[in-house]
Amino acid sequence: MQLQQLRYFLAVAETRHFTRAAEAAHVAQPSLSQQIRALERELGAELFHRTRGNIALTDAGDALLPLARRILADTESARLAVQETVQLRRGRVRLGAPPSLCTSLVPDVLRVFRDRYPGVTLMVREGGSRDLVGWLAAGELDLALVITPPSGEQAPALAVTALLHEELVLVAAERQARRKVRVTELKGRPLVMFREGYDLREATLAACRAAGFEPEFAVEGGEMDAVLGFVRAGIGPAVVPGMVAARSGLAVTAFAGPGLGRTIAVAHGHEVPLTRAAEALHTTLLAHLRDAARSGELPPGTTLLLP
Repeated sequence: MQLQQLRYFLAVAETRHFTRAAEAAHVAQPSLSQQIRALERELGAELFHRTRGNIALTDAGDALLPLARRILADTESARLAVQETVQLRRGRVRLGAPPSLCTSLVPDVLRVFRDRYPGVTLMVREGGSRDLVGWLAAGELDLALVITPPSGEQAPALAVTALLHEELVLVAAERQARRKVRVTELKGRPLVMFREGYDLREATLAACRAAGFEPEFAVEGGEMDAVLGFVRAGIGPAVVPGMVAARSGLAVTAFAGPGLGRTIAVAHGHEVPLTRAAEALHTTLLAHLRDAARSGELPPGTTLLLP
């Protein structure tokens, strides 16, 4: 049974005339009659009583008529749903990002994307880069913003594009006396520290250990919002990304050279093609960063890595 045969059947049922049905279906009348006969053979029953000047539905035709209308209506609904998705009036994007980027870069990008594609559903999942890479590999995310490891090595199954190099800075409740601070000056100064598994925790620990000391913690175990809240309460300073610090309202002090930093990249499955919606978000992200760099809106200490 073919959809075209159902369309011809419906045209005859509505016009009760083979010639007029053929004209309405924009097909030659012999071709339409041939397809109706093929449909009847397929179903094993005649669908029309054919008498000169009078075409009437048989019992089998009466039974098929509402089903044919429903099938063709569902087919049209499916066609429209696919077209809307292709044209980005509908769809879904699953984006992963570290919490630090969910409070800085991600809101701006999603606002632009939402303005352009209001019918696309956005789903955001927060996690550390190692978790995000695993979720990408498992097909649970379409795109993820990740922090590249110092070695630069990435999972071979991922396509990774470096976006930004971002300086890490020291934030405190009160402004520091010096414009810049060295990593060694954190020795003996209790820090507000992120929970284990946080990229920022690992970066801070690695920098302190490279400087020859183990950092002390005033409090540890928080997520980004909690860490900033502890700093505002005067419990201690924290090392955070520059983009987060710029929005925090806290006193910000940069590190003296070579400083601390991290590379932000966007990743997706290498062998899995992006959906149209995910491709549109990827394009929006890159365009937003290029526009911000051209207009000087990137936070101090943040460098665009895109060509």
